[in-house]
Amino acid sequence: MAEKAAKKTKTPRVAMPEQDPKVRARNFLEVPTGYTMKMAQEEASRCLQCRKPGCVQGCPVGVDIPGFIDLIAHGDMTGAIRNLWTKNALPAVCGRVCPQEIQCEGKCIVGRKGEPVAIGNLERFCADYEREHGTGELPPRPNPQARKLPLSEPAHPA
Repeated sequence: MAEKAAKKTKTPRVAMPEQDPKVRARNFLEVPTGYTMKMAQEEASRCLQCRKPGCVQGCPVGVDIPGFIDLIAHGDMTGAIRNLWTKNALPAVCGRVCPQEIQCEGKCIVGRKGEPVAIGNLERFCADYEREHGTGELPPRPNPQARKLPLSEPAHPA
């Protein structure tokens, strides 16, 4: 009799660390303190890299979620933030206030049998990492000469 294939163990969702209640009662800093690089890579590794990612369909701005998550998993933070910036100019804000649980995370395939990938936390981490460790270099601008305008008839006939 053939042996059954070993089941892949599920990696639990990485919890966002928070300030201790006694500390946060005495300051006005954010309660969640954010992921470390190791935590972000661990959470990013939970993404299945779906062929038809529902998370992208659930995102109102169409962020390439599997793309930036894969870059985080491989430690390419510059690539990850540039990937986010192609569709979202404010990933630090969206990672904090966007209702991911009903949008991208609500469509996450991993979430069907457990907790979805923490897309908002990863987006926030990526933006915060760039702010703290990045070069401050703006993303490259598209070449305006490369744009091709459609041919049309003159506005006023001669």
